[in-house]
Amino acid sequence: MAAVERLYRRRVPSDKVISLELAKAMAQLTLEIRRPLGVLLTRRGQVQEVVVGTELTLSSTTMTVFRAGARSLRGLRFVRTQLHDQPLSQEALTDLAFLRLDVIGVLSVEEDGRVGNLYMAHLLPPGSTGQLFKVLKAIPFHQLTISFDRFIEELEADLQHARAHHAVCDGTESAILVSASAKSRSEQEEQLVELAELATSAGVTVIDRMTQRTADGHQRYLLGSGKMKDVLIQTLHRGADMVIFDQTLSPAQLRAISEMTDIKVIDRTQLILDIFARRAHSREGKVQVELAQLRYLLPRLSGRGTQLSRLGGGIGTRGPGETKLETDRRRVRDRITHLERELAQFARHQDQRRARRDRYGLPVVSLVGYTNAGKSTLLNVLTKSHVSAQNRLFETLDTTSRRLRFPEDREVIITDTVGFIRDLPQELVGAFRTTLDELREADLLLHIVDMNARDIEVQLTAVESILEELHLSAVPRWLVFNKCDQMPSQQVEVLCRRFGAIGISALQPTTLRSLFARLEAYVRSLSVADDRTSHATVQDYELTLASRR
Repeated sequence: MAAVERLYRRRVPSDKVISLELAKAMAQLTLEIRRPLGVLLTRRGQVQEVVVGTELTLSSTTMTVFRAGARSLRGLRFVRTQLHDQPLSQEALTDLAFLRLDVIGVLSVEEDGRVGNLYMAHLLPPGSTGQLFKVLKAIPFHQLTISFDRFIEELEADLQHARAHHAVCDGTESAILVSASAKSRSEQEEQLVELAELATSAGVTVIDRMTQRTADGHQRYLLGSGKMKDVLIQTLHRGADMVIFDQTLSPAQLRAISEMTDIKVIDRTQLILDIFARRAHSREGKVQVELAQLRYLLPRLSGRGTQLSRLGGGIGTRGPGETKLETDRRRVRDRITHLERELAQFARHQDQRRARRDRYGLPVVSLVGYTNAGKSTLLNVLTKSHVSAQNRLFETLDTTSRRLRFPEDREVIITDTVGFIRDLPQELVGAFRTTLDELREADLLLHIVDMNARDIEVQLTAVESILEELHLSAVPRWLVFNKCDQMPSQQVEVLCRRFGAIGISALQPTTLRSLFARLEAYVRSLSVADDRTSHATVQDYELTLASRR
């Protein structure tokens, strides 16, 4: 439409919200088409987009050029006409907050084509009032005296000043945590507590937590579209750097959310992978983490879809060469193949180490359990080692083995392994399978549990399910409740009797006597059994020789 094209050529002075000439042209066109008409203006007064109708959706080009940071406005204002003299709707105010616009305004158009009242609203800095925006009183357009350039300069200064009071530590990111599932609100909040611990372990400051109970999760955004907008509005208003979902986002959901906003959005799996990437020190650990990250990334490489795969051939796939997306996918697949070969080499080295260990006949006791249950601390106390054991999730990623010597000169190898967590990402289970295979060679598993955990049974179930998935149910297993010094002794006894567990505190060596004695007796029984097996094997061999004679 030529009239709409002419609107793009109009400019607005920097001190005006909208010029009289542009307002008149919009009013006349509104009467002609009998529909609302809006313009998106830059701070230089250029018309960036013309929108017909009430729904405001920014184009991908505008979203890319005019980004809305968590601590600034987008640098665009939107003014729309309407055929009736009505105040700003809730949808318009939502667009103001969601898109971080400088100002949003609505111009009423009289039946004779004259411009009537102007209704405006702008965002407010975070403060004690808790209000997102301020709605100004309606004013006849011809009486508008606001100097827009001075107004927006003062508003930006107020926003920056407010952010300074809400700023987190230098160099750290902040986030809002979100949970959307069919579970009850209390269950979701409990899981968000663990997600907050994961975020803190990754160096992220948690600003707020939000939940929504859904039947099966919204297919497009996981949340409903209205709730998703509310989350993003709060993220921007509170000055957070990202949104972290407690549930794993599918590739389609991740793409849909990224099309809605340029705020960083990650899920629980990405957060755990980031923590693993920070904590991996050995070459094997780094390879396993990178492999898990690439396996997670591959199906989430966005683009025009798998229909452009040159492997399929046919119409629509021929052209000047591989697309950038297809090149990225091929490189990721090649890297995955290379890392899998490296892991295969590590597995062969592990087999050699196990063979050498078997020649010496030393029993192996592996420490397993939920992350941050105190496994590394117990290893240090039992074997007088100095393995890193900080009070944070996933402190240990690399398998560590140390010798424990008993008074009767009997020895056992104690192995510390990576901690588990509920809903452990499958990418990590697959990548760390060579490390977890060490558990199959164990003669005994000590399942270490933090008895002060809020949800002991949930943690027990999570660990048991992972052990079952790894086909380790047949390995003998003892339940050990750690950190009993932080709980009344009577309560410790009740819990230990209920679960059939051994109560200890790795920080109080005197509480380890019972566990130490049971371990010594168990190792002695293994030695006796090995001696009997060895003796029986010799007798069988002698009988076989005698029968051949």
